[in-house]
Amino acid sequence: MSAITGYTSRLLAAAMLLALAACSTTEIAALEEPTAAPMTGQTNDPAPGFENVAAGSEEDFILNVGRRIYFKQDSATLDSVAMATLDNQAAWLNRNPTWLLKLQGFADDSGSASKMQTLSQKRADAAMAYLASKGVDPKRMWAKGYGNDREVRDCTDRSCKVQNRRVVTNLRTEPDAA
Repeated sequence: MSAITGYTSRLLAAAMLLALAACSTTEIAALEEPTAAPMTGQTNDPAPGFENVAAGSEEDFILNVGRRIYFKQDSATLDSVAMATLDNQAAWLNRNPTWLLKLQGFADDSGSASKMQTLSQKRADAAMAYLASKGVDPKRMWAKGYGNDREVRDCTDRSCKVQNRRVVTNLRTEPDAA
């Protein structure tokens, strides 16, 4: 009896393998995924799926310029990496003068709530002052510090905390309501 059951199991497994081998998923994949645009081999080729991002759009700003800068602990001083990002932001904003921007400052949990609130506002103000020094009209910008209320990551590791010490530049079409 067990020899017949074993034979039947093997026969069933072989039939299933033959059925799977006959299946083709290329037709299904072609329906689910659009074909990628041809690549020219240039380093500035858009990433697959981002070929149709309009110049001057919010997506263009996020993908091609960058909207975050980071700070050392207990500091609102812009380092060279932050200044390079802000230089790119200023150039883009000067080419796209219809956008308004809200600079949101954040802090980690390395001090009291009031200290982190003040520090996050100083960070946002520093970014705004730098952009203004690069020709971005100050009337297009406003800064808001949030302290450590909106942490990206809740962690104790130093390399993780740096993600919370940031300023995020958000594009707007109109000022925030008061």
